[in-house]
Amino acid sequence: MATSAAPARTSRSSRSGRSHIGPFLAREWRAWPRQIVGWWRLSLQFRTIVITIGLTTVALLGAGIYTSVSIGNDLFHSRLNQVLLDANQAAKTAQTIFDASDSSNDGSVSTLLNSAQTKITSSSSSRLIAIYAAPGQDQTATSFLPFASPALTTGVVSDDLKAEVTAGAGTQTLYWQSVVLPNGSGGTDPGIIVGSPLSIPSGGQYQLYLGYNLADSAQTLSFVQQTLWIAGLLLTLLIALVAWVIVRLVIEPIKVAAEVSEKLADGELEVRIPEKGDDIIATLARSFNGMADSMQGQITQLAELSQLQQRFVSDVSHELRTPLTTIRLAGDLLYDKRESFEPAIGRTAELLHTQTVRFELLLSDLLEISRFDAGSADLNIEPTSLVRLAVDAIDQMRPLAEAAGSEMRIFAPGGHVEVEIDARRIRRIVTNLLGNAIEHGEGRAILVSIDSNVSAIAIAVRDYGIGMSTEDAERVFERFWRADPSRKRTIGGTGLGLAISLEDATLHGGQLEVWSEPGAGSCFRLTLPRVHGRPVGTSPLPLPPEDTDESDPVEDTGAHLLTRSYDPTHTFDEPVELQPDAERAGG
Repeated sequence: MATSAAPARTSRSSRSGRSHIGPFLAREWRAWPRQIVGWWRLSLQFRTIVITIGLTTVALLGAGIYTSVSIGNDLFHSRLNQVLLDANQAAKTAQTIFDASDSSNDGSVSTLLNSAQTKITSSSSSRLIAIYAAPGQDQTATSFLPFASPALTTGVVSDDLKAEVTAGAGTQTLYWQSVVLPNGSGGTDPGIIVGSPLSIPSGGQYQLYLGYNLADSAQTLSFVQQTLWIAGLLLTLLIALVAWVIVRLVIEPIKVAAEVSEKLADGELEVRIPEKGDDIIATLARSFNGMADSMQGQITQLAELSQLQQRFVSDVSHELRTPLTTIRLAGDLLYDKRESFEPAIGRTAELLHTQTVRFELLLSDLLEISRFDAGSADLNIEPTSLVRLAVDAIDQMRPLAEAAGSEMRIFAPGGHVEVEIDARRIRRIVTNLLGNAIEHGEGRAILVSIDSNVSAIAIAVRDYGIGMSTEDAERVFERFWRADPSRKRTIGGTGLGLAISLEDATLHGGQLEVWSEPGAGSCFRLTLPRVHGRPVGTSPLPLPPEDTDESDPVEDTGAHLLTRSYDPTHTFDEPVELQPDAERAGG
């Protein structure tokens, strides 16, 4: 029993293996068109060889068809001329025999026809002979019955040919027709039937038909066609091989040049193209290497200049700190005693104090920028609530907002969880955004929105001030750039705040984006990954904001604004919601 069970299991396994091979091969076949399309798009060598083979095949196919038709026509006409000469000789021989006889009875006519048949057989290469009485012949004039070779008794001679021969009675004109003749193997061969009228004195009108088999010419033509096909295939393969070799010789240096170019683009400035020979490819390699040397020298020079610039900014900033500290101490002393000075001197002390503070901020920003340029900026990651951080920033900027006449509101349906961020840098971003909104908000409300989802947390600062054009918004993060150079700064600033904010956001792996329209205000949105080091994904806050059509949200009670203003005593244990039944995910 055990011995008989083993083969059964083997048989099922074999059938299972065969059943899996079929779908695998089908999937492989279905994948071929995509692979070929991929090769066509990516490989210049493949495209060149395919195009060469295609054009060669078309050319050889056209030449082969033309040659085959020409040879076939030549063979046919050559064989036709031979057939007509042979048939003409046989017809003349038969007619000479008839003209020399004086047969007048049936017996003598039959003997005469037999004699003519013998002469025709001996003088002609054809063994397919038929002699018929002409249509309309008076059968009472003779009792001779027509005779024909077996191959010509099956309707091979058409009525049209018979009619033409009948119409040519009394002449020695030959008429021919292409036909299909049966062969000994049960098949058919191409052939020609030649007909000629015969006249027997006192015996009436007869018709002579000779059949000629063209199987030998057909075999010759088939041999020539097979030779042409084989030669064309071999020539196509040879041309494909030659094209592959030539294309490889040309494409390989180009491929090397492309690889070297990619390495240069990736920063490997030392790579070069090997120079071999003195041909055009070698000239291209030398020119490319010369260009690479020039680029390497310029890039190295620019890198050195950039390092010198960064070092200069850093050194100057550090060197200025000591005298600036002294100036700051003296300025603070004068500022504290400004009320005891004359009004003009007191005002000067105030200006000195203000500009000294601004100068100190500028030095701090320059040092921070130099750290970003040098790649030495790092993060001090710690779990922080973005909502609480925003509340602290609002508290810090509230006096400036009240002085400008702007009411700050906070809307936080999400973002209450602690996320891994550098609190100092994010607080600096929010403070910069709030200061920018206060300065350009035209005394209107400022809305701070915070929300989160499964992958990101975001804060947006929306003002309803003068706004910016699209061109200005694209340049707003450039260093020391101002949309309106003639516009006076109202809350100070160094011109580097947004540039540093963008660097801080990038350092976190986040995004700092802006939307703005003239007269409709601006909205800056900071999106950070909820888990440090992971992708940001989709921001939980929309940009452009949903209230792009609103010009004064203070008077609006729509659901898209706050249902309650910012309360400094709110502990944010629960999220602030737009509506009582609002449900938000990821908070």
